[in-house]
Amino acid sequence: MAILERSDTGAVTHLRMNAPDRLNALSDEMLAALQAELDALREDRSIRAVILSGAGKAFCAGHDLKQMTAGRQAEDGGRAYFKNLFDRCARMMMSVQSLPQPVIAQVHGIATAAGCQLVATCDLAVAAEGTRFGVNGVNIGLFCSTPMVALSRNIPRKQAFEMLTTGQFIEANRAVELGLVNRAVPPEALEQETRSLAETLAAKLGSVVKIGKQAFYQQLQMPLEQAYAYTGDVMVENMLYRETEEGISAFIEKRDPNWSQ
Repeated sequence: MAILERSDTGAVTHLRMNAPDRLNALSDEMLAALQAELDALREDRSIRAVILSGAGKAFCAGHDLKQMTAGRQAEDGGRAYFKNLFDRCARMMMSVQSLPQPVIAQVHGIATAAGCQLVATCDLAVAAEGTRFGVNGVNIGLFCSTPMVALSRNIPRKQAFEMLTTGQFIEANRAVELGLVNRAVPPEALEQETRSLAETLAAKLGSVVKIGKQAFYQQLQMPLEQAYAYTGDVMVENMLYRETEEGISAFIEKRDPNWSQ
């Protein structure tokens, strides 16, 4: 049984973390499987949206603490293993955001620590009502410093700091209010709502979504004046696309665009 299952329907790929007995923890094996699929999807022009979910009763419970404990047996007490682990996890998270296709987290049960980081890293998120989110490492003496990076870029700083320092959980409706997820839906509607959102994205012009996603994350890191200069250049390039010329002509002529992709 694969630790990560992939199924393609049309232009949508569904990646399902499949280690329910470990609450889909980001083990060495899970990180490797996710990285391999993300690398493959980067080159797959037929896929225009990605759904990421977890099997069993949880989305993802974060890092595999049993593996981390075993890493302490090394002569250096685990320093090299821990550094490598967090570097690999960071690479995987950054691969999600640098992927040309939008990635939607389909979240249920719990998303804790690095699992909450994964939700915050995805471009969009749909959660089942009652899902609990937490960066609760502080409760076991491990501050969620790397999950903090994604979390603090999603929700207001004081709410992020409260979650990080208290270890308390928030539920899906509160996560929507804070901006961690886009919407909370009844559990029985989770799969269909996520699929509907993915299909909406997949119906757009893939080359335009790609350039837009890249520009979205780039401009967030820039001062206002630089952001406008950069995105202006992006729009110039976008306007020169043949598909964009066709799309604008179709809109003016009140017809469907004749796009090649």
